Amino acid sequence: MPAALQPLTSLALGATGTVADIQLPAAHRPRLMEMGLLVGTKVELIRFAPLGDPVEIKVRGYNLTLRRQEAEQILVTCAA
Repeated sequence: MPAALQPLTSLALGATGTVADIQLPAAHRPRLMEMGLLVGTKVELIRFAPLGDPVEIKVRGYNLTLRRQEAEQILVTCAA
């Protein structure tokens, strides 16, 4: 049975997942791809800023900060 997709922001703090789909507009995707955020990449949710935006994730060994609106459009599967 395939794992359910969920927004990156719905992961628990410290949880990891695998990027399954990026639903951002095509104009925004190249920037994320240049930073190493591709389908199949493992990510870890590190923390939310005090007001919930931005979101910090760990991807490919470094920390990356995304706007919450962007992070909600990145769908992941939870790591078992």
